[in-house]
Amino acid sequence: MKVRLTEFNDKWSQMFHDEVQNLKTIFGEEIIRCEHFGSTSVPGMKAKPVIDMMCIFKDIEKVDLFNSKMQSLGYDVAGEWGITGRRFFRKGGENRTHHIHCYQFDNPEIERHLIFRDYLRTHPEEVIRYSNFKEELAQRYEDTNEYSPAKKDFVEEMEQRAIHWFGEVLREQKRHEN
Repeated sequence: MKVRLTEFNDKWSQMFHDEVQNLKTIFGEEIIRCEHFGSTSVPGMKAKPVIDMMCIFKDIEKVDLFNSKMQSLGYDVAGEWGITGRRFFRKGGENRTHHIHCYQFDNPEIERHLIFRDYLRTHPEEVIRYSNFKEELAQRYEDTNEYSPAKKDFVEEMEQRAIHWFGEVLREQKRHEN
């Protein structure tokens, strides 16, 4: 798929909320909550215009029962797609609009994604740094098959800073509680 890096768009939040409503009509009470994460959830971040959504479920196995309904909404069913315990859906073909990452409520991937999102939302200097890095990669690579792996080390390093930051936030909260 061709890399489509764009400026932040305020409409992405509404696209997330609209799709939550669609997903609730399919999954009903099986969904505990949905979170907007990834670059489209961070104000000011340059991003591929694909809304990353995390849907947290009571029982991940039940998600598979809804595959045909997801296909009727235009989603490709991708199964775990490389992450054990996840169910992944893609909408929009070559002009993708949404990625749905489904996890059971106790999956550790949930916290990792949300900490990284919250770190970026509270560190605008990191948003600039990450956006600039993405721009450099987008100029070098036309296809996401090359672009995405090229980001891996940078993102993992930033995720480690985010986890360290989150630990500091928790320590500060505990200090104020005592």
